[in-house]
Amino acid sequence: MDRKSIIIVVFCLGLLFGCNVLVNKLYPPKPLPAVTETNTVASAESVPLTNSTATAATSNIAPATIHALATNVVQAIETNAPEQTLVMTNDNARYTFTSHGGGLKFVELIGVSTARERKKGKLPTLNAQAPDPAFAVLDGSALEGNGIFHLTTTGTSVRAEKQLPNGLAIIKEFTPTSNYLVNVTVRLENHSGEPLALPEQKWVIGTATPMSSEDKGMTEGVLWSNGDHHEDISSSWFANRKFIFFSGTPRSEYREGQNNVAWAAAHNQFFTMIAIPKEPAHQVYIKPIDLPAPSAEEVSTNSRVVKAPKGYEAALVYPATTLTATQAVQREIVLYAGPKEYKTLASIAAQVNQNVDVVMGYTGFFGFFSKMLLLGMNGLHSLLSLPYGWCIIAITVIIKLIFWPLTAASTRSMKRMQALQPQMKAISEKYKDDPVKKNQKTMEFMKENKVNPLGGCLPMLLQMPIFFGFYTMIRSAIELRGATFLWVPDLSVPDTLFMIPGINFPFNLLPIIMGVTMLWQAQMTPPSPGMDPAQQKIMRYMPLLFMVFLYNYSSGLALYWTVNNLLTVLQTKLTRTTMAVATPAPALTPSKKKR
Repeated sequence: MDRKSIIIVVFCLGLLFGCNVLVNKLYPPKPLPAVTETNTVASAESVPLTNSTATAATSNIAPATIHALATNVVQAIETNAPEQTLVMTNDNARYTFTSHGGGLKFVELIGVSTARERKKGKLPTLNAQAPDPAFAVLDGSALEGNGIFHLTTTGTSVRAEKQLPNGLAIIKEFTPTSNYLVNVTVRLENHSGEPLALPEQKWVIGTATPMSSEDKGMTEGVLWSNGDHHEDISSSWFANRKFIFFSGTPRSEYREGQNNVAWAAAHNQFFTMIAIPKEPAHQVYIKPIDLPAPSAEEVSTNSRVVKAPKGYEAALVYPATTLTATQAVQREIVLYAGPKEYKTLASIAAQVNQNVDVVMGYTGFFGFFSKMLLLGMNGLHSLLSLPYGWCIIAITVIIKLIFWPLTAASTRSMKRMQALQPQMKAISEKYKDDPVKKNQKTMEFMKENKVNPLGGCLPMLLQMPIFFGFYTMIRSAIELRGATFLWVPDLSVPDTLFMIPGINFPFNLLPIIMGVTMLWQAQMTPPSPGMDPAQQKIMRYMPLLFMVFLYNYSSGLALYWTVNNLLTVLQTKLTRTTMAVATPAPALTPSKKKR
């Protein structure tokens, strides 16, 4: 390896290990907020729900069982009333309702917990640590007074009721059904005997929160649709950063819609809460919120804990209205609170006639490939009982076999182009003062020798949709969450073996193996015609940049690319061997025979 190559390698490695430090310098994390003993969220979580959580996670839970938990005194904003909680459990999830706001406090998902979570007695949770429960009606005391509701159970439903001094009665009814769905009905009744003016209302649908204390929130956001088009609002929209590192003015809230909000979803990487109103809402409202900081002990024992976690609260907005005497307004909403599982979401999309499956991110040109790859991976897992790691390998092999003839033809074309370099250089030198003539003669020469200048690039271009399809699929496929492979404990996250002492940087083995195989493949690939030696060296070590970009991405993607690289190296070797056998050395003429 010469001097230039060494410089390139050192630069890429420096970028790999220094990018984290650079980002922290440019965008330092917010200071850790002070944790006090009167933290409302921490107190609310001390309800004796946690004792039943561990046992329910590993036991058979009867559908539609409802019970009231012991109340726990929690200091509300405007009253000293204790918090009342009710829990409803079915085969899919455990729903905890609260009297503070009269809504769904959080949802614990039973069927999608990983082995490690079950071992710790934990479940994946939606709306965790959010300041407001789902279906709290915000915007002042004219709507909810002190915010304290009375909870009761009626059959398989939970009912939250409140009577305000101005004569307004609010009645909410929640009925969990199958497929992580909850039917929600909210009635606003005027019992005053005279017209009652109501202000604009924000109906909270949920808060996008991190999946764990190590989740940096890169995939958190709120997505909404008008039935035809959708928009995903995340941290980048609120940060409002300009070109590269130049910061713009941060945004504090998002508000959009014109009586056309067909549905809205608060989501993170693998879970989502989708509110689908029977009639379109007026607008959607989103605001970033600061979530409770982790404890000092958790921060000291885990360097990957996010010290200032953020969430994004979403609400459906309904305009101000006036209720005449004895008039009531009722709105019906279907809530999906569950995993981003394509099969389930596609079924619900057909059921409600809304495109809620776009929350998976399988849209646009590459979305088709993501769906096909996900269906193929799940098909192999179901039919052959293969672990998901081996399913990724099997799909990679199948794709390579499909593209094998095209890739082999590309390799042969590049070898022929390499053999014709002396003649092409002679043409270039002869017509160096006439670029048009030079290009014309070069193309004629390649046509006569039956070589295609795009032959080496075509297979790579055709496989790019597969790569981006894998990228999108792995990013949101909950099937890979908790899936193990060899030393990898979870294919949906990096395979960090340990933190490098001194620099506190993760050592991820699979991306390093991926980078080595990419370098091996690049060394075996013939250089493109007309490329000068300096460019050739840069292209050969360009794979190190891919290793930098994908270093902290999911190990499932690194596994796919590593296997693909190894198969490409194998194919290149086989193609070269075949060409050497099929093209014997030309026989010497009598005049050229050795004497």
